Formats: sequence, structure tokens, C-alpha cells
Amino acid sequence: MESLIRAWDGQSVIIRFDRAANAWIFIAIHSTRLGPAVGGTRIKSYSNLKEALRDAQRLAGGMTLKWAAANIKYGGGKCVIAVPPDLDSQARTRLLRRYGAFVHKHNGLFYTGPDYGTSSEDMDIIAEAGAPYIFGRTQAAGGAGNPGPFTALGVLTSIKVAAERLFGEAALAGKRVLVQGVGSVGRELIKMLHEAGAEILISDVDKAPIEYFKGKLGLKSVPPNAVYDEPCDIFVPCAVGGVLNKENISSLKCQAVAGAANNQLGNPEDAISLRDRAILYIPDFIANSGGAIAIIGMEMSGWSQNEAEKKVIQTIRENLSNIFELSETDGCSMDEAAFRIADMRLTAQNPA
Repeated sequence: MESLIRAWDGQSVIIRFDRAANAWIFIAIHSTRLGPAVGGTRIKSYSNLKEALRDAQRLAGGMTLKWAAANIKYGGGKCVIAVPPDLDSQARTRLLRRYGAFVHKHNGLFYTGPDYGTSSEDMDIIAEAGAPYIFGRTQAAGGAGNPGPFTALGVLTSIKVAAERLFGEAALAGKRVLVQGVGSVGRELIKMLHEAGAEILISDVDKAPIEYFKGKLGLKSVPPNAVYDEPCDIFVPCAVGGVLNKENISSLKCQAVAGAANNQLGNPEDAISLRDRAILYIPDFIANSGGAIAIIGMEMSGWSQNEAEKKVIQTIRENLSNIFELSETDGCSMDEAAFRIADMRLTAQNPA
């Protein structure tokens, strides 16, 4: 783990071992250049601690880019809590309370909300000792609730922008869209795509949500090991990161990639491979920024739900317009263009 910390370009990593739950807490603070670090709390079982630390670091870096690209004055941070697979619900609840006190102890260096493996209900528990540094609590507890629908709205907006670029119109009726990952965001997105008239294919390692959408909407499924070979117009990664790499990009049979998963590319060169195959790639920290934008706006600026939805759509459309322009002018990949725009806002003396 020492080598990971030494090589990382972030500011600091806060590590705590929670003996009672046999869990490790990694809070990665990537940047406070624009403001306090803000990012979700992920709870997951990992095969080893290096994997958990690496996940926290990569996700924190993605949050720095997400806030900068959205022109919101927060920095990038993320927490990963690596738990044993047999942790029971009562022990988990007690862990959340201790974690809340740990966040509070750092006096606003890190603000957090829901992420993979956590919910708004979990944030209510964490906030018992962690307030006021906890976002995304339930509405009953005074928060803005689940960010999933807003994240899904941002991804839908990105898909429509991609369709507009590729097909001349944003309408999705009849477009073949493959959603990989039917979790909290994927489920909401599928509903939105269905309302938009898209032809939806779904894939997930968990059979339960697949069977649910087969029964409810009559959707077709694709085995997880076959998603990269399945013909579609737009491929939508909404599961884990690192799903696109040199081994499978050559197999893709889509015209665009736009999804909610963090860190979709195995490495930055994969964006060039996508460009060389004429596959339009919407950078993940742009496409999946809707939840962060909306929850912060609703809880910090008092936006209504309607205002939050409009802001998500406006921000993502404007960002993608700027990214397209820079990519075409300089001949760089969409990913590089997005990084450069975020970096310009990070290094500006007085960010807008």
C-alpha cells in the first residue's frame, strides 16, 4: 500500500482499521483546490487491501474532475470501507455510526454521500454522528434523497447528445441501447429509456433484476460475457469500472459509449482506441455527474427537484458541447478534451 500512496497524485489518504467490524476505512483526499473534498462512501468486500485503496484513489481523482468539469467549487474525495463478506446488519449499522464520528472528527475536510453499497438510509445513520458533513440523506431526515434518478437523468442526457451527434436527432425511438449493470442507477435509466422508446437490452451478473425487467417490460437480456460482441447503437456501462480495454474494444459493435460507471477505461490510451474505431465516447465523469450536481444543489443551494433536473441537463449539455469543440479543434480524444477542460478550471486563479 505504501507504493500506491507514494505514487498517487492526490493530497492525502486517511486510513483507519475498525477492529470491532474487522473493516478498513480509506478516505482518499485527491484535491481541495476548489473547495473541501466531496465524494461518496463505498462499502464493499475486496480481495485485498491494495485493491480497496486503489479504488478509493481512482474514485477520488474522478470526483476532482467531476466537480471541476461541472464548475462547482468542491474538491475530489472518496471513501472506501472494505468489509468482510460475512458482516451482519447490526454490526454494519454500528460501523456506520463509528464512521460518521470519524468523518466529523476531520471538521469538514471531507463531505460524503451515498455510493456503491450505501444508500440514503445509510447516510441517515452516518449523519447521527457525522452531520453536517453528510449529503444524500433521506427526505424524511432533511436530505435530498437518493441521487440515483439524477445520475440516470445525466446519463440519459449524454445518450441523447450522442444520438444527436451520430444520427442527427436526440430522439431514441428505435435506437438499440445496451445497458450493462442493473443497479440503482441502471434501473432508473432503463425506465427513462423505455419511456423514450428505445429498444433496450440489459445485462447483469445478478439474475433478479434481469428477471424483473423481462417480466415487467419484456426486455431482452445479454449474458455478461457476451456484451462486447452484441450489436447495438449505444453501449451503456453502469456497473463496475475498467470494463473497456484493449482486449475488448476491438470487439465492440456500437457507435457510442455513454454510461454511469466510474473509471470505465482500463487506461487513458483506451479512449484513443475508441476514437480510432470511430466510437463516440462520452467521458464517465461528465455522463455520471448528474447525481452529484443535483444533490449538492438541492441541499446547499435550496434547488427544487425541477430546478435540479434542469441544471443537470443544462450542465451536461454545455460541458459536452465544449468537449466536442475542443476535441474537433485539437484532434484529441473526447476523454483528453474533458480532462483538459477540467484541468483549466482547476488551475485557474479565479474559477468561474
